[in-house]
Amino acid sequence: MRSCVASVVCVLVFSGHVSGQSGRTVDWPGVGNDPGCARYSDLDQINRANVTRLKPAWTYHTGELKGRAGKTIECTPLVVDGVMYVTTGYLRVVALDAATGKEIWQFDPLKDHPFQHGPMSGGVNRGCAYWYDGQPGGARRILHGTSDGRLFSLDAKTGKLDPKFADGGIRDLHAALEPKFASLGYGPTSAPAVWKDVVIVGFACGEGPGIAAPGDVRAFDVRTGKELWQFRTVPRPGDVGAETWEGDSWKDRGAANAWGGFSVDLERGLVFAGLGSAAFDFYGGDRHGDNLFANCTIALDARTGKRVWHFQTLRHDMWDHDLPVYPNLVTVTHDGKKIDAVAQVTKTGYVFLFDRETGKPLFEIEQRKVPASDVPGEQAATTQPIPVKPPPFAVQSFDESNVTDIGESNRASVLARLREVRGGPAFNPPSLRGTVVIPGYHGGANWSGASFDPTSGLLYVNSNNVPNIITLVESKKGDVPRFGPYGHSGYVQFLDHEGYPAMKPPWGVLTAINLNTGVFAWQVPLGEHPELTARGVPRTGTETFGGSIVTAGGLVFIAGTKDERLHAFDKQTGKLLWEHPLPAGGYATPSTYQVNGRQYVVIAAGGAGKLNTKAGDAFVAFALEGGDGDSAKP
Repeated sequence: MRSCVASVVCVLVFSGHVSGQSGRTVDWPGVGNDPGCARYSDLDQINRANVTRLKPAWTYHTGELKGRAGKTIECTPLVVDGVMYVTTGYLRVVALDAATGKEIWQFDPLKDHPFQHGPMSGGVNRGCAYWYDGQPGGARRILHGTSDGRLFSLDAKTGKLDPKFADGGIRDLHAALEPKFASLGYGPTSAPAVWKDVVIVGFACGEGPGIAAPGDVRAFDVRTGKELWQFRTVPRPGDVGAETWEGDSWKDRGAANAWGGFSVDLERGLVFAGLGSAAFDFYGGDRHGDNLFANCTIALDARTGKRVWHFQTLRHDMWDHDLPVYPNLVTVTHDGKKIDAVAQVTKTGYVFLFDRETGKPLFEIEQRKVPASDVPGEQAATTQPIPVKPPPFAVQSFDESNVTDIGESNRASVLARLREVRGGPAFNPPSLRGTVVIPGYHGGANWSGASFDPTSGLLYVNSNNVPNIITLVESKKGDVPRFGPYGHSGYVQFLDHEGYPAMKPPWGVLTAINLNTGVFAWQVPLGEHPELTARGVPRTGTETFGGSIVTAGGLVFIAGTKDERLHAFDKQTGKLLWEHPLPAGGYATPSTYQVNGRQYVVIAAGGAGKLNTKAGDAFVAFALEGGDGDSAKP
């Protein structure tokens, strides 16, 4: 059994010859490659010594820019038996020949199967899942969850709907919701997970001051589409965690959702997720308490959906600091013993490391006092859990000491604005005056997540140092029927007068963290603003969306930057060894695979999105240019 994810991307392929493995085919069958989402490949044909020979091998264009607004592509391509499965900006599923990029089939859920509900989160999709029944010539399915609230089961060979699954191959995920929620925004944006014959689905839903759909985790029979179990992410009276909601504040409470996807321990039958904020995510005066299971890393029994353990990484969230991604399943060495563990990266800029079976922290976690709120009705948590190790990988405060230094006028414009709002440490509560949120709404880490090298114990995470300003505003009477009395003035990034982040660079970084020792191996800027480089400003890094992968060839591949490039770093030192321009920003996580003895690296180049660069519609595949790759091993 394997699970996969697909997406539409610009694909770059690199190839060469591996001695003794000339006909070897190696898959990337899930968004995280393995079900535990380490995002590691044992391929080494492309390596430190030859990575500079990488060139585009083929490009597939989705054709969706013609006559339509460009939409970002966040999908990680799946590759199984030489076939690549991707999802496009407009939610089509496309099967490609992974060696050539030639289209095999496509499925269009929006054109061929119109639906009454609009998509959540701008309609983004980060990939699909692959299921195989394990029998020779047996059933193979692509499971595609769409942000309008549907789950499709497609024949992996033909792209046709499976007539035995739900309603002719389509499960309407809105249908089981209470009527008051059924018309609200609700649907998957990240790939489903697969355990045996169970497909597990998480949802994006509203987090604003109005009523929001529930963020419950749901599981279905992969053959029939029948719902098997549901885990309530906001507990009800009698449930574990109900005491963390004062009074009846749990009622009709939306979000606390697994929008970032899942990792799976196949042998133990455990499903892991990082859960998001509870609605309303900037004001909790009507939800006093710690608010389980919002902002929790949680382990669920894949058979039943029952909670096995949880850990809340942020209490009573008021900063939109969801856990934005699945935790990575890793094996570490502590006190001379191998321990199967769970590594959760956070928007707040920390890594929490837990024993996989019990949830016990493997590094000490302190309860640190944090500032109180001065907003009427709000009751901020008095302490927050902070790991002693590893150190934070994102900046944890913002004041005059770390205001931008890229130019005198840039610094002056930021200082003028900073005097008008409340700066200071992380966990400073939102206010009516305006409060700097650090890390910002995009992290720290985001849905980009992390990759893990099992040979060294190093975790690689890209993160942002771009603050926001949150300003609460009093709601007008009748504006918020459920979750008043405050709204906010918008998702405002703290920028200088030229539009660069208010903080001293680097604004985007890539960090290698040793999970055996809890210390950084290295940290380097990720990306650059060429116009600033031309002005003599050292490489600043840029805000990033899209994650990393790591290989046995000694390389970390990552795009995600505003400079629209794919990069290869030395995984041991952090040295930038190679970078190549993409036709548009690669705001997705790449994958790597091998077909007929040739290794490729592929990335979606959809541009647009939150970084607001030009739109693209490509998958680009890279491979080694000419000659064999086995002459220079890492």
